[in-house]
Amino acid sequence: MKLAPAIRAAALCAAVALVPATTSAIAQVEGHASPEFARFFATYQRIKASYVDPVDDEVLIRGAIDGMLGALDPHSAYLDGAALERLNTMIDGNYQGLGISVQMEDGAVKVISPFRGSPAETAGIHAGDYITHINGQLIYGMDLNDAVAQMRGPAGTSIEVTVFRPGRENSFDVTVTRGVIELEPVTSELLDGNVGHISVNEFSADVGADVRRAIRELQSQATGPLAGLVLDLRRNPGGSLDEAVALSDLFLSDGQIVSQRGRNARDTIYYDAETVYRGDAIPGLPMIVLIDEGSASASEIVAGALQDHHRALIMGERSFGKGSVQTLLPLGPDAALKLTTARYYTPSGRSVQEGGIEPDIRVPQLSDPDAERRNRLALRESDLRGHLVGEIAGRDESLERDRNTDPRFQLTSEQLAEQGVTDFQLDYAVRTLRRTAGVRVARN
Repeated sequence: MKLAPAIRAAALCAAVALVPATTSAIAQVEGHASPEFARFFATYQRIKASYVDPVDDEVLIRGAIDGMLGALDPHSAYLDGAALERLNTMIDGNYQGLGISVQMEDGAVKVISPFRGSPAETAGIHAGDYITHINGQLIYGMDLNDAVAQMRGPAGTSIEVTVFRPGRENSFDVTVTRGVIELEPVTSELLDGNVGHISVNEFSADVGADVRRAIRELQSQATGPLAGLVLDLRRNPGGSLDEAVALSDLFLSDGQIVSQRGRNARDTIYYDAETVYRGDAIPGLPMIVLIDEGSASASEIVAGALQDHHRALIMGERSFGKGSVQTLLPLGPDAALKLTTARYYTPSGRSVQEGGIEPDIRVPQLSDPDAERRNRLALRESDLRGHLVGEIAGRDESLERDRNTDPRFQLTSEQLAEQGVTDFQLDYAVRTLRRTAGVRVARN
């Protein structure tokens, strides 16, 4: 799921009956209901009898369902029609549109992340931006499905979106040409000094196998043994829990990867290494994982597992902090309930909820002049209304100390551009791995 990234787990039940929608059915249930249900049914009857205009049962029941789920947490939702179709489309991996993941926050459309290489990223839309207008029309307060439907359209057509970016005084217009968004979950490249760079853009089907294949391709391209590997999880909003486990297992040979703990025994599951892949795919090879405020859910599972097992050094910015599991529960053939059913924990027992994953070395994105301000003002899980309470004590003070005057991170974006550095976080990670391996590379 691409709106606030959700984990697609196996459905735990078959069809679930909807709340009775007729007056006669309500009368039968009301006699056996608790006082809370009695108030609910009394409200229903008052609306049906006295509202200024006639109201269909479908409108009232859907409103009741949305209200119940809205009282729980930001990630539980009722999906039908276009919303359910959009979820299936995202899972299939291609559609026509802008290429951004968004969610509704207090009536505003919030950009969680533009997909790498998408029209939105090319046009300059960033994680943390708010889209306020589409083609000059205000969309504040609009239903998210309607807003997303307006942003989608045939490839090659253009759309003008008005963007408000935290830290800037005025909003600005961006013209984006829609494209065919073929989500490529894994990309790789061999960098100078035989350092591999693998980007995981989402956790859809077969990500673990795709990364394994990418490692083999990098090894075949290298002029000698690989000097190190950068696993890039920045701006990755998550996806399949199973694929997060598979990717972690690719680099771990023992121990626990993650645990999910729910209200019921069936929702409490422990995932261990050596269940998907045998051994470490690159034993002993130095490894760095890059994360940022857009790394959520499944990305945090991988980063937390590799950090706790000391298999990789985590660099970048603190992650989003979504430590909950959503299960897709069918409600008949054309509707489903996306319901939060568990929290997940790293091997050491840390809850990622609210606090996220803190990098071992905080590396700001100096090549982006707006990055520091945007990260400071970034919306994370802990900022979402109704989020699940996690464990975040003692986080901010240490991060603020690390932010002060680090001599390693004093160059400006203009100075880096003169040196040919367009991605400082990646450049810093690669140079760290080269130093570890004793590789010297001349920069022209």
